[in-house]
Amino acid sequence: MKDLLKKLSEACGISGFEGNIREILKDELKDHVDEMETDTMGNLITTHKGKEGKPSVMLASHMDEIGLMVSYIDDNGFIKFVKIGGINDQMLLNQKVFIQTEDGEVPGVIGSKPPHITSASEAKKIVPYTDMFIDIGAKDKEQAEELVSIGDAIVFHTEFEEYLNDLVMGKALDNRVGCTVMAEVMKQTDCDATVYGVGTVQEEVGLKGAKTSAFKLNPDLAIALDTTIAGDHPGVKPENAPAKAGEGPVIVFADASGRGLLSHPMMKKLLIEAAEAAEIDYQVEVGDGGTTDATAIHLTREGIPTTTLSVATRYIHTPVSVVSVKDIEDTVKLILEFLKRL
Repeated sequence: MKDLLKKLSEACGISGFEGNIREILKDELKDHVDEMETDTMGNLITTHKGKEGKPSVMLASHMDEIGLMVSYIDDNGFIKFVKIGGINDQMLLNQKVFIQTEDGEVPGVIGSKPPHITSASEAKKIVPYTDMFIDIGAKDKEQAEELVSIGDAIVFHTEFEEYLNDLVMGKALDNRVGCTVMAEVMKQTDCDATVYGVGTVQEEVGLKGAKTSAFKLNPDLAIALDTTIAGDHPGVKPENAPAKAGEGPVIVFADASGRGLLSHPMMKKLLIEAAEAAEIDYQVEVGDGGTTDATAIHLTREGIPTTTLSVATRYIHTPVSVVSVKDIEDTVKLILEFLKRL
């Protein structure tokens, strides 16, 4: 499981460019599912066929990550960009990046003015991303355009690392963690229900792949597999982010103050019963921030009973996040128990 998470974390796939992630998942699941297809939007849909008359369940994990996109190349060969997904400007400066081109990766760095020549007033301000640039070492626009094109995807350059207390750090754990959970469930499940393991596209920019894939599949039940904020570090009040890394899967009751998802009561009940039956520690969450694919899924067609099951992750939507491997393993166990009990 850890090897798959590493492979997914280090692969590149911002919204609209999820192909690398899709290929990894296809290779991982090709010998473990009954059917596999890629739809028009680019969603990967895998199927474990259950028994006739039993319910169908959609497990949705978005494949895309936050990132950047090339928008302009100036006369001196420096690259301007736009943000793809929710990114705070303050964490962009001096990050190492890879620009994904048709001919491979081009390394670069988001440049900034050194502190030696930065005024006191400038030092106190957050530099807006519109004033930033990427330096790829090109001497002029012509040389830069030989390597990079407008519209190329840009990802952060972060290596996957293991460290203390069964924790790992890496890029794009939102939502390569969910992709890992989905893949492991599809490899292990042997239930009577029909299970759709779906890698969705473009979640970070509008839950787009979830809308189309849920409409196509029209499952009886659905769970969005994602990450949520782990608030167990300095600077975060427990009441704002109570979930903690290492303390079990997070069953989401509501997100975005109900503007996103209000989890179906039956789904909450079934997941809690499964966790308690399998003696799996779990957490619950009512959030007022972001949302997940579940918001799009539960409003599909006549409505689909849906909830979100998340793994608490530190520092999401930054170039490096931290997660507990045990939490990932327990999330897989919880879903397998949930499916078995259906």
